[in-house]
Amino acid sequence: MTELEKARKMLEKLTPLKGDCGKYCGARCCSSLEGEETGMLLFPGEEDLYEDLEGWRILPAGEDLLIICPGTCDRKDRPLACRMFPLLPIRKGEETVARIDERSRTVCPLARQGKKGMDPAFAEAVRQAGEMLWEVPEQRDFLQRLAREQEELKALRSLLGKA
Repeated sequence: MTELEKARKMLEKLTPLKGDCGKYCGARCCSSLEGEETGMLLFPGEEDLYEDLEGWRILPAGEDLLIICPGTCDRKDRPLACRMFPLLPIRKGEETVARIDERSRTVCPLARQGKKGMDPAFAEAVRQAGEMLWEVPEQRDFLQRLAREQEELKALRSLLGKA
């Protein structure tokens, strides 16, 4: 089993709350606004898992791939980014920490409240998954790109007075 498969498995049943958090916000992270198409970035190698799944589409997104879901899915089919949402594993020095994904702040009510309202087991699984993925060069490169993007988004939010 690859590190990617292990990370996906670790987060297959865990969610930010003990239960389906989408029930509290109307599954906002699974829906696009009218006239807008949103999705999640795929971790390197994940695209192979979606070749034969009906209703899923993969689009180029700079150096990465974006997956557009059909709006509802079997939990076992969720991409790793969905499984981690609204957190993201970030490397801080020699350790990995689970942080609020800056991109989630406009969508997820939990992200606005911070990690303290989330299931600690979920946050720890995101951290462990990131720690494991960090050992794989292509995953580490992807995580580093995401971390740089997070810093850019934080700087922009600060500039706009929304920090």
